[in-house]
Amino acid sequence: MKRDVLKCTLIIFFAVFSTTCMAQQTAQKFNGKVDYFLFLPEGYDQDSEKKWPLMLFLHGAGERGDDLNLVKFHGPPKIVENQKDFPFILVSPQCKAGTRWYANALSDLLDEVIKKNNVDTDRIYVTGLSMGGYGTWNLATTYPDRFAAIAPICGGGNPKLAKKIKDLPIWVFHGAKDRIVPMSASEEMVKALKEHDSDVQFTIYPEAGHDSWTETYNNPKLYEWFLQHKRTDH
Repeated sequence: MKRDVLKCTLIIFFAVFSTTCMAQQTAQKFNGKVDYFLFLPEGYDQDSEKKWPLMLFLHGAGERGDDLNLVKFHGPPKIVENQKDFPFILVSPQCKAGTRWYANALSDLLDEVIKKNNVDTDRIYVTGLSMGGYGTWNLATTYPDRFAAIAPICGGGNPKLAKKIKDLPIWVFHGAKDRIVPMSASEEMVKALKEHDSDVQFTIYPEAGHDSWTETYNNPKLYEWFLQHKRTDH
């Protein structure tokens, strides 16, 4: 009887432990060069047929370098440290010092993550702040058919390429008092998109400076908005 109770206790313990292990960020390396954090949400099961939405997060210039923990300073990688029920597979790569986000390298990273994990390829989302906002715009205009929705924060892109993503769900964020990346960088992209009849959303924080990301990423509505969109819908 005691042996059966012990056996049941161990089964429950390992089941809980396994789930807990899944719901955490782990350091990964791609191609021997790119370091990134991979977060697998609570309830994720590699052996299950269930597919999960994926969010790619692109950090700002201040988090570049060789210390991967810098990536946890802002945004989703910071949030999932405490919120284990975050409903996305989260991929958070790091740029080396002096470099920026390159669309081809990010696409290759996504291919690798998709190959190794249960990803719903119709629900891949991209968001980033500052330099990562620029990276978000660039990645989307380079691969316009790959993503379900994007949310660039205090970044900018090439308005001449806006037509390529006119049907993509886009939610843009910027602080009106930003002295690092002027709000005009976002305004130009939003204007160009609307000229192509895009249904782009634009949130301006009247009193915010460069940090327009804290309020954005702390807003549950952002994640609800992402999950409303599938690539097959547009």
